[in-house]
Amino acid sequence: MSQPHFPEVPGDFRAGFACFVGRPNTGKSTLTNALVGQKIAITSAKPQTTRHTIRGIVHRPDHQLILVDTPGLHRPRTLLGARLNDLVAATLAEVDVIGFCLPANERIGPGDRYIAEQLADIAGRTPVIALVTKADTVDRERLAQALLAVGQLGDFADIVPVSAPDDYNVATVDEVLASHLPLSSPLYPDGDITDEPEEVLVAELVREAALEGVRDELPHSLAVQVEEMAPREDRPAERPLWDVHVNLYVERDSQKAIIIGKKGARLKEIGSQARRGIEAILGTPVYLDLHVKVAKDWQRDPKQLGRLGFDFS
Repeated sequence: MSQPHFPEVPGDFRAGFACFVGRPNTGKSTLTNALVGQKIAITSAKPQTTRHTIRGIVHRPDHQLILVDTPGLHRPRTLLGARLNDLVAATLAEVDVIGFCLPANERIGPGDRYIAEQLADIAGRTPVIALVTKADTVDRERLAQALLAVGQLGDFADIVPVSAPDDYNVATVDEVLASHLPLSSPLYPDGDITDEPEEVLVAELVREAALEGVRDELPHSLAVQVEEMAPREDRPAERPLWDVHVNLYVERDSQKAIIIGKKGARLKEIGSQARRGIEAILGTPVYLDLHVKVAKDWQRDPKQLGRLGFDFS
C-alpha cells in the first residue's frame, strides 16, 4: 500500500479549517466547490439541501484550507432541523476561521441577524469574515449598498464580495481565509479533495438530481441512502463497471409519485443526471439502480433519523 504524499512546504506554510455559515441557500456549497475546483458539495436552488458537513480540501503552495460546509442555520421546525443546527454549533467551535455568507441580491433579514448575534459571541475567539455572495446578480450600486448593510451588521475581520459562478474574487476569499489559519504543516495528503466516504458523495449526487424542478415541500422530506456499492465481478480489467444501488426515501405516497414521475420518466431522468456525477467520482462506468420508498414522517422519528444517517449524537 502506497504512503500518503506530503509535499515539501515553506516554513511559513499555513493549514487549518474554515467553516461557511449562513441562511439556507446563500451560496455556501457553490463557493466550496469553486474553491476546491471540483464538485464535492451538492448545490440546488432549493434551501436546506446540505445535510452533512462536507470537507473540501484546497491545496495551495503556501497553505492548505480545509472547508467545512455546514447545513444552513435556520429556526428548526422538526427534530431533523434541530439536529442540523446542533451540528452547525459543534462545527463552529472547532474551526480556525468562519465565513458568513450573505447574498447580495437579498436584503438583510431576521435570519441574518439571528446568525450575526450567534457569531458575535464567537468573534472574540474565532475571526468571522463576511462573504457577500451572488455578486454577479446585482449591479455595482446594489452591490455597494449590500456591502454597506453587511458592514453595519457586525464587527467582521474582513468583508469580501464574491461570485462563485463568475470566479469573481474566489481567489481573494481563499487568500483572506488562509491569512487567518495557524502556521502548520499540511493536514491532508497532496491530491486529497475531501475526506467524505464515496457512499456519502454518491447519495448527495442522487439527492441533488432528485431536487431539480420539484415543489418546495419535497427537499425537506427527501433522504437518500446507498444500499450497496461495489465493482461488478467477472468484468475484464479494461472494461470495469460498478453496481450502485440507492434508496430514495420520502414521507408520503404523493411525494413518491412526484419522484417517479409519469411512467417512471422522472426517476429515469434523476438516474441519468446522477450517474454522470457518480462516474466522475469513481472514474469508471456505473450501473445505477434507484428505488423510491416511503418512510412516514421520518424527519420527526428519532429511530428513522438514525437509520437514515442523521444520528448526530
